[in-house]
Amino acid sequence: MRLLKIQDVARHAGVSAATVSRVLNGRATVNPELAARVHAAVRELGYRPNRVARNLRRRQTTLWAVLISDIGNPFFTSLVRGVEDVGRQYGYSVVLCNTDENPAREAEYIAVALADNMAGVIISPADDTTDIGALVAAGTAVVTIDRELSHDQVDSVLVDAVLVDNEKGAEQATAHLIESGYSRVACITGPRRLSTAMRRLRGYQRALRTHGLPQDRTLVRHADFREDGGYSAMAALLDEGVDFDAVFVANNLMTVGAVECLAERGVEVPARVGVIGFDDIPWARLSRLSLSTVSQPTYELGRAAAQLLSDRIDNPARPATRVVLQTELHARDSSRSPGA
Repeated sequence: MRLLKIQDVARHAGVSAATVSRVLNGRATVNPELAARVHAAVRELGYRPNRVARNLRRRQTTLWAVLISDIGNPFFTSLVRGVEDVGRQYGYSVVLCNTDENPAREAEYIAVALADNMAGVIISPADDTTDIGALVAAGTAVVTIDRELSHDQVDSVLVDAVLVDNEKGAEQATAHLIESGYSRVACITGPRRLSTAMRRLRGYQRALRTHGLPQDRTLVRHADFREDGGYSAMAALLDEGVDFDAVFVANNLMTVGAVECLAERGVEVPARVGVIGFDDIPWARLSRLSLSTVSQPTYELGRAAAQLLSDRIDNPARPATRVVLQTELHARDSSRSPGA
């Protein structure tokens, strides 16, 4: 059986070989009608691109590395799906790398991406000092997602970023608790080294200022964005006798841990303590006491990052893009007004 070539697809579709090449490489400059004819011809002929030859021409593979900080966090599940869906649309496969919040492991995966000549990297940095210099120097397309790098790194290079408005989301959550009748709102946020944790803390503080409430350092706890961290932070608030009647928890896993601690201690939610978390939780609406949350558009985050990565690969010199998506407040039982 003769090996099909791109010229065979071009003849079948009635277009030029160059048009077929642009369509198969995901270029957006092709007339939609012509692109549809090419895709139809590919299906009818059963054509498969010669990826080895294409990689030699590109001097890179058709692989993307996605470096995330915690594969056990449901937040990243939907995000990676968004990346993969767009990647497949443009002919790329996705390699998932779990850094486990470990900078050394993250550095190892960056080295693997370079050694394997991957076409691009989407990374949720382990902290704001993550070193992407080797990727940039090698001409590898890079998009940061969820977390930001230090300005010293990104100001001088063409690195795109996709984020949510963390400050606004945290401010919404805290303001909702205050407007629901709570006056001593605690905050359990993440590590100081992470931009998401500090921005959510600033949003919490801004809501207190807006509503004329005092800033009390005893109400703020830093944990590790893990379930055990949320549990320990809540236990510390209770054990130290801190006066609080509500809590804003800055991610989904810590919210689970904090609520678990309250349940074990017999602290009623929301009558004794109101609770709202950042990030939606799959079962938030299904439990006996539904949890109030500020949700992130996780799938859209992944799709936006993948689109920027594809665009960067096609046009390495274009200006850096920073996309900021919005959160959405979901008020449920756990933040119901104490007097309701």
